Amino acid sequence: MPLVNFSNLDFNQVKTSLRDYLKSNSNFTDYDFEGSNLSSILDVLAYNTYITSYNANMVANEVFIDSATLRENVVSLAKNIGYLPRSRKSGCAVISFFVDATNISPAPASITLKKGPVVASASKFGSSSFVFSITEDITVPVFDGIASFDDIKIYEGILLTSNFTFTSRNPNQKFILPNSGIDTSLINIMVKSNEQSTSQVKYLFQDNLLEIDSDSKIFFIQEIEGERYEVFFGDGIFGHALEEGNFITINYISSNGDTSNGASQFSFSGRLSYNRNGVEYTVTTGISLVTTVSPSSGGQNIEGVESIRKFAPKIYATQNRAVTTDDYETLIPSKIYP
Repeated sequence: MPLVNFSNLDFNQVKTSLRDYLKSNSNFTDYDFEGSNLSSILDVLAYNTYITSYNANMVANEVFIDSATLRENVVSLAKNIGYLPRSRKSGCAVISFFVDATNISPAPASITLKKGPVVASASKFGSSSFVFSITEDITVPVFDGIASFDDIKIYEGILLTSNFTFTSRNPNQKFILPNSGIDTSLINIMVKSNEQSTSQVKYLFQDNLLEIDSDSKIFFIQEIEGERYEVFFGDGIFGHALEEGNFITINYISSNGDTSNGASQFSFSGRLSYNRNGVEYTVTTGISLVTTVSPSSGGQNIEGVESIRKFAPKIYATQNRAVTTDDYETLIPSKIYP
């Protein structure tokens, strides 16, 4: 009697099928005695079959975006159809403050607010402290002894920096940002010909190949395991290709998502400086209290698996074209107003 096809992969059902098979063989007589050695062997065979079937089922499920459960697999499948899941978003607030420079010596002509942390704040619940940063220096002139920093946009999170040196001798070189929780819209990349060079070029983020030529200074990103991101550049056809020894500086903000929404009480913790006759001076006096123009808002967590499953096929179907009603229903929540 041959073994029947297993339509039910339950442990007990598999063991019953093996036991029924042994019934047809008169050489074995103690297969149905639970304390026998042969019964123990049947347990091992049934358990091995059960584990193998479970693994095969899980592997098959992870191949399709509709049934995959691991985020890495869902993201990978979405990448195959050109969909980049939304990253975590930093809460954004708008503040103003001024610096009274009348007692600063030597007198500055302008004052620069350095990139990095600017203010600290408690959450709207008063239970956590948040740091708000800027990604680029902001310089304002001094008029009548006052330097006014008006309507400055600040973003919740810590400004981090990763440096890389490109080498063509390593074809497998990757530019991976080691932190999770990154707001990809705030990634700022500068490239120099070498580490000692003083001139640098800013590269811009691009999510498609439209209007790109071999000289376009652009970069692309993709999500990898652990909710981290990999940055990659053009190849000389689609985007400018990196050259041997290029020094890459990547600034980015790692945020707490929506937990900072509503923060409105800020205390200054930034760095102010100015240059005079080739000497850089630090400003520590004359800094006013921070005025909140608008409290923190817009912070979001990283796009969930269910959302990726929903929007990835729809974005692929629309091809970023808004023609039908379904196209608008897909593009507006995923691209414009998430």
